[in-house]
Amino acid sequence: MSNNRSFWVWINERLPISGFLKASMTEYYAPKNFNFWYFFGSLALLVLVLQIFSGIFLLAHYYSHANQAFDSVQGIMFDVKWGWLVRYIHATGASMFFLVIYLHISRAYLYGSFRKPREVLWILGWIIYIVLMAEAYFGYVLPFGNMSYWGGEVITAIIGSIPVVGDWLVSIVRGGPGLGGATLTRFMAFHVVLIPLLLIVIVVVHLVALHQVGSNNPDGIEISKKLDAHGRPLDGIPFHPYYTVKDIYGIGVFLTIFAIIILFAPTFHGLILEYDNYIPANPLQTPHDVTPAWYLSPYYAILRSIPSKGLGILTLGASIMLPFFLPWLDRCPAKSVRYRPVYFAMLLALATSLLVLGWIGMQPASPALLPPARIALGVYIGFFILLPIISRFEPVRPVPDRVRS
Repeated sequence: MSNNRSFWVWINERLPISGFLKASMTEYYAPKNFNFWYFFGSLALLVLVLQIFSGIFLLAHYYSHANQAFDSVQGIMFDVKWGWLVRYIHATGASMFFLVIYLHISRAYLYGSFRKPREVLWILGWIIYIVLMAEAYFGYVLPFGNMSYWGGEVITAIIGSIPVVGDWLVSIVRGGPGLGGATLTRFMAFHVVLIPLLLIVIVVVHLVALHQVGSNNPDGIEISKKLDAHGRPLDGIPFHPYYTVKDIYGIGVFLTIFAIIILFAPTFHGLILEYDNYIPANPLQTPHDVTPAWYLSPYYAILRSIPSKGLGILTLGASIMLPFFLPWLDRCPAKSVRYRPVYFAMLLALATSLLVLGWIGMQPASPALLPPARIALGVYIGFFILLPIISRFEPVRPVPDRVRS
């Protein structure tokens, strides 16, 4: 026992593990009124770890050659022991990653987690989301099924629409006139090395920023303003053991749902794994309709709703960049949706517009879908345009001095 204690002291003198754990867990005070919405930050971290480890396994059996990529994935599915399970964990994990990220972002919108003093925290979180989109795209092409191939062709063709440097960028990304072995090698380098390293760094900085400013809560009240005689927040409780136990429960529920999907509905009727991706890439056989994965379909609908390709790309870029400015667009003295009925109605309209765009983006191109897509796009952009005006004058319910339990 004494030897173990001496070893622990020796380690802490050189690497302050106990100090880090105290600052991050037992001495980190979080608001006492966390609810359901606060599960998704830790779940996002869990899925990131699952994706990294399952990706390492898949990489060990994958060939980035145009004539071997599809067959290597099929080999993982049918020839490698438990390969089918790891492949489904990775494929389903991509969809679950975006699901928990979207719910995590929704909480920020609901409770004003992007407001002062959390502007940098929000910006880092949105950068993580954009990096994830790139990571998902590169990984989507790697299996080199027919939908993966044509999805890669469509997206790289969009890059070619960028003025002046578009054609040059396309040749750099593809490594040739069309998608092939050089493209897969490039995409694998991005998907396996560059973007995961970048993602890990930004996530760590995001967590550091969170511990610097503290967690927000459903009331949008800063608990650091009400302290006891020992300097601890009156409305806060230690993250460990109270919220670590709660997160373990959430992780258990999540993993149960995750396992049910993997074991009983791994393709989820084509939503997670498209049926066309069970066909080898064929440059001469275009799928019935080339659509992106569900988690990127709203942006595809935005792109299709604008007749001019150049204007469409500008609108797409603007739709992705607008949330960066949320901390400065929202000017209401209250943060939480609990005390802002008008803001709540605006959020419902925003969520509806994104769901409509998401559904349209997964449908075959049709002139009949252009009007609803443009209306939904107008509602989406209108939210950010009207927010600085409405938030300044909207009626606000009285905000309590202390958080509600």
